[in-house]
Amino acid sequence: MATAAVAARRAGARAAAALRGGCESASRGQLCSGPARPLCTAPGTAPDMKHYLWERYREAKRGTDDLVPSIMSNLLNPDAIFSNNEMSLSDIEIYGFDYDYTLVFYSKHLHTLIFNAARDLLVSEHRYPAEIRKYEYDPNFAIRGLHYDVQRAVLMKIDAFHYIQLGTVYRGLSVVPDEEVIEMYEGSHVPLEQMSDFYGKSSHGNTMKQFMDIFSLPEMTLLSCVNEYFLKNNIDYEPVHLYKDVKDSIRDVHIKGIMYRAIEADIEKYICYAEQTRAVLAKLADHGKKMFLITNSPSSFVDKGMRYIVGKDWRDLFDVVIVQAEKPNFFNDKRRPFRKVNEKGVLLWDKIHKLQKGQIYKQGNLYEFLKLTGWRGSKVLYFGDHIYSDLADLTLKHGWRTGAIIPELRSELKIMNTEQYIQTMTWLQTLTGLLEQMQVHRDAESRLVLQEWKKERKEMREMTKNFFNAQFGSLFRTDQNPTYFLRRLSRFADIYMASLSCLLNYDVSHTFYPRRTPLQHELPAWSDGPSTFRGSLVQEAQAK
Repeated sequence: MATAAVAARRAGARAAAALRGGCESASRGQLCSGPARPLCTAPGTAPDMKHYLWERYREAKRGTDDLVPSIMSNLLNPDAIFSNNEMSLSDIEIYGFDYDYTLVFYSKHLHTLIFNAARDLLVSEHRYPAEIRKYEYDPNFAIRGLHYDVQRAVLMKIDAFHYIQLGTVYRGLSVVPDEEVIEMYEGSHVPLEQMSDFYGKSSHGNTMKQFMDIFSLPEMTLLSCVNEYFLKNNIDYEPVHLYKDVKDSIRDVHIKGIMYRAIEADIEKYICYAEQTRAVLAKLADHGKKMFLITNSPSSFVDKGMRYIVGKDWRDLFDVVIVQAEKPNFFNDKRRPFRKVNEKGVLLWDKIHKLQKGQIYKQGNLYEFLKLTGWRGSKVLYFGDHIYSDLADLTLKHGWRTGAIIPELRSELKIMNTEQYIQTMTWLQTLTGLLEQMQVHRDAESRLVLQEWKKERKEMREMTKNFFNAQFGSLFRTDQNPTYFLRRLSRFADIYMASLSCLLNYDVSHTFYPRRTPLQHELPAWSDGPSTFRGSLVQEAQAK
């Protein structure tokens, strides 16, 4: 993701290669085959393997310390846009947007509101013990993209290959020991038939639910808190019922208008005012781009929010506005017609022959939308925060270009740009390469040294997890693999960024090129020069 992380991986490869004893290509950063050779000893004398291995360790450590300053000089801007697929903005004529966490961002108070309201609904509507009201929302507990095993009532992080990251499995608010996880799942792999369905839901026999929505953070925390209460008090309960009740309570906070009314009543408390949102829309309008809004939120709620962050004339910027669209059904159900919403929020019964600028429409479907607008294919770029509900169908079925808004990206990149993180990751990669190379030495002395290195590596992995989130680590990585979240992001989003304001750093004809990161069977040195050179150019361009 960041140049620093890429450089750290290359640094590890180079340092490991340099330790391989006389390989000429090591000095060029390339890999060479063949086992490492111990220091020369007198004829008939056994080599001192312990001394040899620790000398290689110290040599690698010195090499890592020397590399860190050069990595620190090549950091990426957290406000950059990142590309999974080559895309030129010069080809984009129409820009579409989701509303929540795309055009508008919310303060930390909103998740506390959702948590408290859903918790109280569990007590008042579902007859849960009043004692669960003692639990407060912890914004630092969960991260997006986690999976929840509905039948076993455990929350966990899964990588792109369906493997559970041990140490990130929680029952209630307590971590489940690795041995218990392995016994529970007969290993750490989750079979495909148990994984969540296409939209991350637990249905049709799938026992896992993936939480992809930013709004789902309070839901995960509430599930964990109620599980914790039942476990601490030795109360027998059915996990499936608990999951459904919490899901219904969270849903009711939205559909009963509890959240909407609270935000509208104190808009300054809940909405983060961002003048850059209007700046982005104005920039696109000035360049003759058409724009539309498709959101699941209701009309009056969107209107008040947009008036606050953009201005009372916000509708003049959009060619089409669609509310309560019920995505992702909007992209698949051909049966629902559009309805016009008047200024008072009343639904009209007119048949819609044209989607008019300045009007607000409810429901409808994408097929009718395409028929009425003619906006098809790769000239359309749609932005949203939910990888499944907002982006998946558009890229797979309709050929639109897609942009993911990932607010967590900015904070993660800032962490990855710190010297402590770079120092830790560079040494972790170097130590891993050292272990890989030196594992050929299987005498008793060598095995003891390698065990110490493995222990250090395990501790460093835990440390890197804690940089981001003490329970679950980074949104984008497990110990070494991409997360399942990143796998889906890479598939369904052409570009991704922390917020729409990142567009202000680029010209409307800018082309985004994905980095050519080396495959496992390719030489890391292939992309050393060009990547570093490009990173410098990007920084220079963004500084201007």
